[in-house]
Amino acid sequence: MCGIAGFVGVGDRSDIERMTAALAHRGPDGEGFYRDAATGLFLGHRRLAVIDVAHGAQPMWDAERELAVVFNGEIYNHVELRAELEARGHRFLTSHSDTEVLLQGYRTWGERLPERLNGMFAFCIYDQPRRHLFFARDRFGEKPLYYYDSKDLFAFASEATALLAHAHIHAGIDQTALQKYFAYGYVPAPRTLYQNCRKLPGGWSMRFDLTTRKLETSQYWKFRLRPDRSLEQRGQGELAEELRALLNQAARRRLISDVPLGIFLSGGIDSSAVLVGAASAMPADRIETFSIGFRERSFDESTYARRMAAQYGTIHHEKILDLEEAKKLASVVLSRVDEPLADGSLLPTHLLAKFTREHVTVALSGDGGDELFAGYDPFAALGPATLYSGLVPNPLHELARKLVDRLPVSSRNMSLDFRLRRALAGLSYPQALWNAVWMAPLEPRDFPDLFSSPLAAEELYSEVLELWQEGEEAGLNLVERSLEFYTRFYLQEDILMKVDRAAMMCSLETRAVFLDNDLVAFAERLPTRFKFCRGQRKVLLKKALAGALPPEILNRPKKGFGIPAAAWLRQGLVLPSADLPTGFNEAVAARRLLQHQSGEADHRLFLWAYLALAQKLVQSKTDAVAAA
Repeated sequence: MCGIAGFVGVGDRSDIERMTAALAHRGPDGEGFYRDAATGLFLGHRRLAVIDVAHGAQPMWDAERELAVVFNGEIYNHVELRAELEARGHRFLTSHSDTEVLLQGYRTWGERLPERLNGMFAFCIYDQPRRHLFFARDRFGEKPLYYYDSKDLFAFASEATALLAHAHIHAGIDQTALQKYFAYGYVPAPRTLYQNCRKLPGGWSMRFDLTTRKLETSQYWKFRLRPDRSLEQRGQGELAEELRALLNQAARRRLISDVPLGIFLSGGIDSSAVLVGAASAMPADRIETFSIGFRERSFDESTYARRMAAQYGTIHHEKILDLEEAKKLASVVLSRVDEPLADGSLLPTHLLAKFTREHVTVALSGDGGDELFAGYDPFAALGPATLYSGLVPNPLHELARKLVDRLPVSSRNMSLDFRLRRALAGLSYPQALWNAVWMAPLEPRDFPDLFSSPLAAEELYSEVLELWQEGEEAGLNLVERSLEFYTRFYLQEDILMKVDRAAMMCSLETRAVFLDNDLVAFAERLPTRFKFCRGQRKVLLKKALAGALPPEILNRPKKGFGIPAAAWLRQGLVLPSADLPTGFNEAVAARRLLQHQSGEADHRLFLWAYLALAQKLVQSKTDAVAAA
């Protein structure tokens, strides 16, 4: 796991050094630089040594000194690819480096290389004979890749903060991206919060010609549900056995490491499945597991994590997060994220990663299980929501919203009043927007109060509407289109970004077991009734794990890795003063804070989004003053 950066055009050695220094947390074990005098190309790398610790320094060159690579990530099928390439006559300089497999693989497969990779990655290959740079990001975008392209400068980096460390990049706030941030809780690719800075979406590659300065992007893969009805003939038992085998295989692949490794264990089905898979490949009493608990009982899952760890006999570690700890963490963590993220679970995820890093360098996670197998609460809401929207006329719906808004406000996790307010907010809009609005800090009707030039809903949610239209054209039903929303959008733009940033702040590598190529391909083909049926979620996954998990874990309702944000915002978390761009009405934000603190309303999602944004902008201003 590493941080990568580079540029061609205006700038000098001091720029690449500042860019890589901004990525030091991603790679504390070493750094490397390269400058090509002929093209003006600079490459930089920060390394977290995990595989081939002794010989994996970068930029790495092939034996002919024609190809160089800077790489962030892990290639889980590098052993198989190396064997195939050696059979073709390729000569390797290292014994087991996955980085060198990229160089030899590119020599053989060219720009189709990403299609052959099973892993998480963002890399840049310098093709010296052809005088171009080739980039690729893994299928789901586990590893980040940002870039900046102007007339006199092309630059790239693992984080937007590293891009902005270049002296010639002065990026203001993108007004459209700012509104999308409040619409989603994150800025969807390819946009970023900053003008002229972009991020390569997951499953995409990019080529930059050093001679013509032409930049081209293309999509090499995307998640697409293709339910195979013939699988229904095999029966649930046989399919469950195949799923269990794929889970075990995916976990084994992610156990490859030259450094200590552990597992995030929440006590939920997905992380427990990861432990089951890992225990199929190594003695459980050698596995270290890590979990976070809360003093607020409605958010706490630590009891279930302990139960699972005890059943398998793992070496278990646990830490409790409370308000005082959150106060200490909030300003630090939210200001260090390169783009603001309105997901409050960033805090416990970082704390989990931080104390996990005290023991191991790599951690396996269960991210992706909810998205692939319909684990989220909104899946159970789709049926009632469809019935409600067909029967209740708009005037009655608005009356229902007013009545629900008069319910006492609770700070408990997924309280009834919170769920009702979120459900009715989504149902105020077309079906294509239900999932997005249910998860959003703001709904479309809020934007005219907060922004002087609010975007129309069609532009505000353009990404979701395009995705929904694709699903409709492919003949997908409501549940299937919702699955694609969470897998292709929410997973990539929120969950994976959160885990990457939270873990890499403390130099911990994380590996998402459910995102293995073979397991994902199975999920794409699996008929929907094996994921969600008659209100039951994760149907086949639970069947595959029956007997391996305690019944109280297998059958308990999903809790999620949330935080008591509503209570914390009332009890002491303070919103910093930030100079937001012209056109944003901070008086409205202040009024919402007062309403929330008095118990008059529940604005937790908006206020947390505002807090994350403000902390980042305050830190950016401080950094700019320090650099001046």
